[in-house]
Amino acid sequence: MPDADPGLFGPASVAWQLHGDPMMWIAGIRALWLQALHPRAVRGVTQNSDFRQDAWGRLRRTAHFVGTTTYGTTEAAERAGAAVRGIHRRLSAVDPDTGERYGVDDPDLLLWVHCAEVDSYLQVVRRSGIALTDAQADAFLDEHRVSARLVGLDPAAVPGTAAEMAAYFEKARPALALTPEARQVDDFLRRPPTHPALIPARTLLWGRVVAPLAYGALPSWAHELYGRPAPPAPVVTRHLRLTGTVLRGIPATVRWQLPPKHILRAVGRLGPGTRPSSSRLQRRAAILDGPGGALRRDGGGGEGWRNPG
Repeated sequence: MPDADPGLFGPASVAWQLHGDPMMWIAGIRALWLQALHPRAVRGVTQNSDFRQDAWGRLRRTAHFVGTTTYGTTEAAERAGAAVRGIHRRLSAVDPDTGERYGVDDPDLLLWVHCAEVDSYLQVVRRSGIALTDAQADAFLDEHRVSARLVGLDPAAVPGTAAEMAAYFEKARPALALTPEARQVDDFLRRPPTHPALIPARTLLWGRVVAPLAYGALPSWAHELYGRPAPPAPVVTRHLRLTGTVLRGIPATVRWQLPPKHILRAVGRLGPGTRPSSSRLQRRAAILDGPGGALRRDGGGGEGWRNPG
């Protein structure tokens, strides 16, 4: 369907292939833990909403935004970005130590939220078994400068490679802390409120699988700030790989039936050949790592691995 609008990312992007992966939900929860360590950012959330009552709504809204901006039309993505910017413009928070009131749309706060989110996506999918090349990882971060623009950031100020992302976190770390608000988020994510009849299920599924995976995938310095020993990285990676294998074993056509069905609508708009699949990235990486791969990557193959076909 050559005349259909591919949106802001399009089927040739790394993000198009990765954002349909089921481990993105684990990555989203990791992002919440990481985002909570920025005092001003977490206060912007807790002072403008009842986090304990709205945490899942916030996660769903984030997933809807990511789905719309990745798989929706250009118009839908720009409209979603405008809505987010409008909400942020109307909100503010107060620093309890200084009494300063600041806007939630402060670029420093938006940048922290963006980087914590996108880094979580990349870290979790790679550790759970998606063998991206370094070039693909850099491309993923570079592509997300588009989503950064949508929330009000200057794309030129956003990390676009893994090295730039690592440098950003190194620079940001002195400002991070375990505030009372961060403790609230931590407590919620470890033991989310639920109906008494569902507590056994929460203990089994959330307490033993989801929360340990998301929290365990945090960087070691985040574990230090939360005051608990970091689990052995090889153990966390092994569990992420096992969970990724199990979840990816569920047919994509079944997973994509869940609301809000962004991927199904995108494939219906653009054709069956645009179905996202992380395995396409892995196959492309294998081609590039084989004989003649450097030639194809550096100029002998047009778009190289960016072409998902």
